Amino acid sequence: MPQALPPPEPPPAIIIVTGKALPDPAAERAYAVETIGRDALANAPTHQLDEILKQVPGLQLFRRSDSTSGHPTSQGVTLRALGGNASSRALLILDGVPQADPFGGWVTWPAFDPASLDEVRLIRGGGSVPYGSGALAGVIEMSSLAAKGANGAFEVGSRQSVSGRGYLGAEVGQGLFTINGQAARSSGFIPVTEGTRGPVDRNSPYRQANVRARWITPVASGIELQASGLGFVDVRERGLPFTGNRTRGADASLRLVGSGRWIWAATGYAQWRNFRSSFASVNDDRTSASRVALQDSVPSRGAGGSIEVRPPVGGAIELRLGADARLTTGESRELYSFVAGEPTRRRVAGGETRTEGAFAEATWSRGPLTLTGGARLDHWRISDGELVERLLATGQVTRDDRFQSRSGWRPTARAGALLDVGGGFNLRSAAYLGWRMPTLNELFRPFRAGSDATAANPLLDPERLAGAEAGISYSRGAADLSLTVFANRLSDSIANVTLGRGPGLFPGVGFVAGDYRQRLNVDSVEVRGIEASGEFREGAWSLRLGASFADAEVQASGEAAALDGLRPAQTPKVALTGGLGWNAGRRGASLVVRHVGSQFEDDLNLRKLAPATTVGAFGEWPLTARLQLIARGDNLLNETVVATLGDDGLVERASPRTLWIGLRLPLR
Repeated sequence: MPQALPPPEPPPAIIIVTGKALPDPAAERAYAVETIGRDALANAPTHQLDEILKQVPGLQLFRRSDSTSGHPTSQGVTLRALGGNASSRALLILDGVPQADPFGGWVTWPAFDPASLDEVRLIRGGGSVPYGSGALAGVIEMSSLAAKGANGAFEVGSRQSVSGRGYLGAEVGQGLFTINGQAARSSGFIPVTEGTRGPVDRNSPYRQANVRARWITPVASGIELQASGLGFVDVRERGLPFTGNRTRGADASLRLVGSGRWIWAATGYAQWRNFRSSFASVNDDRTSASRVALQDSVPSRGAGGSIEVRPPVGGAIELRLGADARLTTGESRELYSFVAGEPTRRRVAGGETRTEGAFAEATWSRGPLTLTGGARLDHWRISDGELVERLLATGQVTRDDRFQSRSGWRPTARAGALLDVGGGFNLRSAAYLGWRMPTLNELFRPFRAGSDATAANPLLDPERLAGAEAGISYSRGAADLSLTVFANRLSDSIANVTLGRGPGLFPGVGFVAGDYRQRLNVDSVEVRGIEASGEFREGAWSLRLGASFADAEVQASGEAAALDGLRPAQTPKVALTGGLGWNAGRRGASLVVRHVGSQFEDDLNLRKLAPATTVGAFGEWPLTARLQLIARGDNLLNETVVATLGDDGLVERASPRTLWIGLRLPLR
């Protein structure tokens, strides 16, 4: 008899790696969330992520300049008119890792390639319970692209600009390895406007590059490991001799994600930054410049971790339990008091901050109704603060301030509700508390800008936010509409407060020729506003509209009483955006219009920046089966967007018209 064949072996199990974090929590249905997808990130009029994000009304950087021409320390991000200084009041994270500078709280935007991101989610308000300190105005959550294949692009543009980028994703064992990089350089433009510039003013060139590698692999049944490394360099000049700056940085992170019956994620990370910046003074007729200060090194480190668990409680309830901790250390090493081009004094200022917190949040959903509530408790500590100044010639210490350690507890909470009333309509409401630690820069480092000087304040308290919002949304067929009204109160708001006018000697900074300011906790900033957005689709066409109206007012007393009733610096009342898109497979085009209303340059509302409207466009067209021709243009009408207005009448602008053309290999 013939021998029976053995039964066939079962096919190997298919393991799918995602590179994602936990699923979007049910609680966020009750909050104002906006998503920028992969196509919008890759097919934008600009390569700069900060400029792409500005298409969301209500999001702003401290100044209008972008990340190719503005000073890096002016590029903190915030939402809902809660600005007023350069530190971020919204929390920017990449795959679960905070991205603000550990020393100063600003963001080095050239570290991120928009085309390597899968999406960006913006959660306005209510972020502090699951995310902790820094999320008081909301959360900007970036997720990396995790796909097999390769793509790349090379473009040339205005002012001898060159930009290149590439992405590769390949299977390694049972996992996925991805690497992407981006580099750009340009001769730049002259920031000072033609009517106010002088012979000393010149172009502001830049060189920027980033590279990121990521490995995603299963390590056990239902458990995925995500390991990431990021490195970047950003070199710019501010359009004057002795105004170059450079930022270098590196990040490393590990994240484990469990997708079994218990859903969980654990993340650990470390960050290194080093910043260098030179500052110049210009004579009255702008014929010469001289160096007045040099931050020759600002080393800083950030380290932390987080864990979140979603137990299988069953039924209609989603339960989130979590904890996190973050440590930041850094110092500014600065040469100043230059005489005949040489420094005579050295300043070192810095310290350490840390936070640890835990939260719990529950969401109940049944039928058309969703209810959510959560609470959090954080411990914070500021320690090792110092400000030391010495004479270079003799080594004599002229100032030696050592600041006493401080610590405390900060509770936060949030609650929300969503009701599906049928017909595509949803009603939602939410209330929340948030907080933010002062940065090491705000606490310990005095600084100068032109003839003005600002003193640090080691006694700053954390900022506290209380807010509420209500909204209605409609989604049916080809239309998505949303309207939100909100009210926020930012207590103990940290602001640069004008306290005097030079020439003269002032505490903490010495001689000042212009305005003397100090960082102070102001009583509060009250903000009430409306946000609206809409998207309409018809075949290959789409139309997107957005608007933000925010009335912000400072409530101040004591030393800051002169600010009472004024609008916070750098906070416009109105922001409008519109976008028209056409997408027919590998052919596409888009037009983007952005309007920002007037805003004040200074805390005393004496210098007003005019409103500005810019127009941008993008187009793609196939040349071969794989190759595309692409073109971009930003500020096509060459609008003069005033970024800085000096008390001497000097006007600095943001980027003028910028055109790009190039070739692209799409992901395949």
